[in-house]
Amino acid sequence: MATKVLMEALSPTMEEGRVVEWLKQEGDAVAVGDVLAEVETDKAVMELQARGDGVLRKVLAPAGSTVEVGKLVALIAAPDEDVAGLLDGAATGAAASPPPKAAPAALLPRSPAPASTGRIKASPLARRMARERGIDLGGVPGSGPGGRVIKRDLEGMAPSAPSASSVLSAPVFEDVPLTQIRKTIARRLVESLGPVPHFFLTTEVDMERAWDAREALNALGEEPRVSFNDIILKVVAVALTRHRACNAWWRGDSVRYFTDVHIGMAVAVDEGLITPVIRHADRKTLREIATESRHLVERARARKLTPDEYTGSTFSISNLGMFGIDEFTAVINPPEAGIIACGAIAPQAVAYEGSVSVRRRMRLTMSCDHRVIDGATGARFLQTVRLMLENPLAMVW
Repeated sequence: MATKVLMEALSPTMEEGRVVEWLKQEGDAVAVGDVLAEVETDKAVMELQARGDGVLRKVLAPAGSTVEVGKLVALIAAPDEDVAGLLDGAATGAAASPPPKAAPAALLPRSPAPASTGRIKASPLARRMARERGIDLGGVPGSGPGGRVIKRDLEGMAPSAPSASSVLSAPVFEDVPLTQIRKTIARRLVESLGPVPHFFLTTEVDMERAWDAREALNALGEEPRVSFNDIILKVVAVALTRHRACNAWWRGDSVRYFTDVHIGMAVAVDEGLITPVIRHADRKTLREIATESRHLVERARARKLTPDEYTGSTFSISNLGMFGIDEFTAVINPPEAGIIACGAIAPQAVAYEGSVSVRRRMRLTMSCDHRVIDGATGARFLQTVRLMLENPLAMVW
């Protein structure tokens, strides 16, 4: 009996998937559990498995196509089974990703002469140089093999004056189709910044003691080395156990307060951003957090996270300090009620114990959902975070 291969919901928030590659081809024998294809979801690249035995008789969604969850992508059947009835009018909902678009040829900037004609022998670099300088390759004697025009033939040649058509022409451009993760980011931003009433609290933290504590821990020579992000993550997790009002989700008709603390940490990937989760972060040592965070970051960047590794966070942290960003505001990840944005740790001249001293300082900005967290509530929580970072022993008190 034929088995329909449907686009499955491979993540809790997946609405459509893009077929990255078929690992089985039409005519291949397949068994239950075999991986048929790799599918890009809104979070990761997942495996689409066979739910029946037989032969992969027909692929209806080629690599590169985007298919809605629940739509038909392929058929598995016996080699001699008649599947024509299943294929008649089968709607996959697949939409092939359009190729990148460029400006119409008539609008592209041109050199005054046919520099790009195929009849002229020239290296790719020479063609680009000629195009940029407006040089007619037809009038350039080539010194390369077979009279080919190469880079050195154009060196020293003055650029031609731009023609009117090149000055008035439209710029060259490229339209790149959205990846599934970028589509999800766009949708989630609208869901967050639109309906969620954000307000922001900023505090400045003296990081001298945290700096010394990290140096002392890493001097022990154990791996992995502890980062400031690990320290901040641990401090925020412990602080949330003392401020349950911030460890919460907005549920529309209720607020869910959590006893467990699961911290989402924003990780930049090539296509955008994903937030893997450190579960029970308040109960873990700095070494455990350092080990787990690095493992999750590697899996996130390889697009190998499983749904249980990026769902269920009760609060999130975003850190751009390593990029030299002093201060920023992060967007809340619904249904969470808050997120902390961490800036760079930098030396500053400040008043300290009655004199001016150079101290390492860092700015933290907390974004709060005002439906869950009031100003004073968020301020008290952020005050606890600051005091614990300035006195790291408070983490174990």
